[in-house]
Amino acid sequence: MRLQITGDPAADAVLAENPFALLAGMMLDQQYPMEHAFRGPAKVLDRLGSFDPADVAAADPEAFAALAATTPAIHRFPGSMAARLQELARVVLESYDGDAARIWTEATDAGDLLKRVMALPGFGRQKAQIFMALLAKQGGVQLEGWERAVGDYALEGYRSVADVVDAESLQKVREFKKQKKAAARSS
Repeated sequence: MRLQITGDPAADAVLAENPFALLAGMMLDQQYPMEHAFRGPAKVLDRLGSFDPADVAAADPEAFAALAATTPAIHRFPGSMAARLQELARVVLESYDGDAARIWTEATDAGDLLKRVMALPGFGRQKAQIFMALLAKQGGVQLEGWERAVGDYALEGYRSVADVVDAESLQKVREFKKQKKAAARSS
């Protein structure tokens, strides 16, 4: 998978090469600019020396929170996101033997994948749908029924991180989100 989400080729490479990093970046993508959220796994890798779910889960929670809060922090709320990231790592470790890719490679269909992703810490229905659209559009993971399972995120256009392939598309996604928020405020 070739990704260009963060604006930093090294951080994008971490996402492309490490399924847990991609999953974690999606989890961090809330109340924080998406390119910064998806840089989080690379920051942890640089500071911890690993982004393996076993190492993230085993890290001392206080030390891991401090690592997450080191400037530049992994998120606007580094303490709570550090705890959630460790929880996500534990779930991947316990349920998928540390192999995050098994979440999608072992799913029987898109409905099953949606359930699996929604069961993860930090993933509601919308975030799970966006993650599935990202897997489908940029990773080629198109399980039977994926268009129905991801709803509007399957459509062509610039709706979410699933549609970000360069700086221009990032700006288009930002504009779409801005318009959507403005419409919600006016109704």
